[in-house]
Amino acid sequence: PYYIDLNQNLYLQAYLHNSDPNLIVFLDTCVTSPDPHDFNTLTYDIIRNGCVRDSSYVTYYSPNSHFARFKFNAFEFISRHKSVYLQCELVVCRLGDYSSRCYRGCTNRSKRDTNS
Repeated sequence: PYYIDLNQNLYLQAYLHNSDPNLIVFLDTCVTSPDPHDFNTLTYDIIRNGCVRDSSYVTYYSPNSHFARFKFNAFEFISRHKSVYLQCELVVCRLGDYSSRCYRGCTNRSKRDTNS
């Protein structure tokens, strides 16, 4: 466990352990939950589908494409629960493949009408 106080910044880094310099890492989704086994019922989105949902979220530049660095601020959700768990989904893409998920950024998926 990592202990953090309300309104304290939490800095995170994900690293791709691979020697291929033509790969990049993209942070797609980070969600918090008080239940480590349920990230659907009671959750708080920090970033979802590449779209920032929490105003304190900041991405940090890394000269190495194998790193994803970011921070967010501990929020009220933390003060209401004894423990809060973080689950993040990352995508690995080919460097320079502009049609890949890594280069599309925020993708708000629109809901389809059942009649069409």
